[in-house]
Amino acid sequence: MADLLRGGQFLVRETKCEDVFTPEDFTEEQKMMKEAVMEFNDREIMPHKARFEAKDYALTQEVMGKAGELGFLGVSVPEAYGGLGMGFVSTMLTCDYISSGTGSFSTAFGAHTGIGTMPITLYGTEAQKQKYVPKLATGEWFGSYCLTEPGAGSDANSGKTTATLSEDGTHYKLNGQKMWISNAGFCNLMIVFARIEDDKNITGFIVEYDKDNNNGIILGEEEHKLGIRASSTRQVFYNDTIVPIENMLSARGNGFKIAMNALNIGRIKLAAACLDSQRRITSIAINYANERKQFKTSISEFGAIKMKLAEMATNAYVGESASYRAAKNIEDRIALREAEGNTHQEAELKGVEEYAIECSILKVAVSEDVQACADEGIQIFGGMGFSEETPMESAWRDARIARIYEGTNEINRLLSVGMLVKKAMKGHVDLLNPAMAVGEELLGIPSFDTPDYSELFAEEKEMVAKLKKVFLMVAGSAIQKFGPELEQHQQLLTAASNILIETYMAESAILRTEKNAKRFGKDSQKEQIAMTQLYLYNAVDIIIKNAKEGIVSFAEGDEQRMMLMGLKRFTKYANQPNVIGLRNMIAEKLKAENKYCF
Repeated sequence: MADLLRGGQFLVRETKCEDVFTPEDFTEEQKMMKEAVMEFNDREIMPHKARFEAKDYALTQEVMGKAGELGFLGVSVPEAYGGLGMGFVSTMLTCDYISSGTGSFSTAFGAHTGIGTMPITLYGTEAQKQKYVPKLATGEWFGSYCLTEPGAGSDANSGKTTATLSEDGTHYKLNGQKMWISNAGFCNLMIVFARIEDDKNITGFIVEYDKDNNNGIILGEEEHKLGIRASSTRQVFYNDTIVPIENMLSARGNGFKIAMNALNIGRIKLAAACLDSQRRITSIAINYANERKQFKTSISEFGAIKMKLAEMATNAYVGESASYRAAKNIEDRIALREAEGNTHQEAELKGVEEYAIECSILKVAVSEDVQACADEGIQIFGGMGFSEETPMESAWRDARIARIYEGTNEINRLLSVGMLVKKAMKGHVDLLNPAMAVGEELLGIPSFDTPDYSELFAEEKEMVAKLKKVFLMVAGSAIQKFGPELEQHQQLLTAASNILIETYMAESAILRTEKNAKRFGKDSQKEQIAMTQLYLYNAVDIIIKNAKEGIVSFAEGDEQRMMLMGLKRFTKYANQPNVIGLRNMIAEKLKAENKYCF
């Protein structure tokens, strides 16, 4: 733990497989929690899928209450405030396995346990935590998070809701409008962001809500949405809503920081919430493909279907690998800060903030993979996939929101690179020296030695190291050319972020599979090795496209030619993998097991 990488350092420092956490490392306690959560999902959520799709908001509230009774709403809450006090990995695990039954419950659960509760546990005073967190941890009360406004979405700090201090200085009066508020219809507490006078930054407030004494709070009608249909989503209007001064959350003007840090937690937990959905969708698709016969043959025998199943399973495996890698890094960073004397509150705040880059990477990658998974699931079902009688169409609709909330994927792409550059400027990640080294390498003569690739993943790990050079080459040259104006070049930043994302995801899969091959034997990991190689192959193609797009957008003449030659050098395989063979191997395993089995 003493040599724990800081956020973003994966790009410039090698990670050994022994130093990553994988799902195969779950403790006995975590395995028991996983089983309990899966059982809850299968008992309380899956059998009532039709009711959720019919917009049964009362059912969502009822199941949330049952989750609270079993302690699932308080997994990450310290025991002093009525929670289970479990670590960040257990928090992720719970969110993962409780979220696949329906996006409606997943959204309510995520909003309550994350952005609805965490701002108080992380920023609240002792009195605020004692008063509110136990009720939230047990499900006696439900929380919501009121940030978005008609004119303030991605630009969260531009909200117009006002907070005016009373003449006697005892309370604030809130006036304004919020929209897209999850859990609004049944919440008892709102985390509300408002601006005091002409402050540059917004301020957070804890606002109690009682339907019988609404205190100037008026709820709009339930929004009718594409997916997550039984997730309560309403507008909230504040008309001289009285908030005692002791309910200010943290310091005046600190609301924007609270909002951003709460979203960091929300982003990585959203990635977790998409994982079991991929496993479940893949299993349902495999089962159907094995049973469905055309031309007197199960469609799972057809190469076109095998390709889809293999890619679906591969993305699920890789997303899981990367999510738990980052979760354990956060957990270890929290423990390290506590050992250095930080309070748990300070340690958790800084621990999550440290890996904000990885949180954004995961949010983008896994949310897009679950959408692709559901889309291919519909395609495997054919015409039946388009019917409400089968589970695929609701899975597709529910998946769509994941690319929008907790910051759109476009915003998170820009953030991932922007935060990395800021870390470099602070000296937390050394990008300059590695980028200069890549520049010198481009001017040098490449080695023509024949490398030894006899060890498992020897070439794949070398390829990942070269993909990191691609990012440093493109991003380093762009920073040098545009300086502070780089943030204005959003298409270039998006291309750079795609390189960053694919590199992190591919490396995570390699490290997980290598670790497991060493301890369980290579023969037990044949399909996992195939999935890892398949993902890397796909990642290289994505990186080539994005790097080329970036290079030709800002480099000209000799510089452009040199960088394009460098791109070709850094993405060249010595031994090109047999992609169709890899997919077939993965698909045959899935067919035989008749489910996602990794």
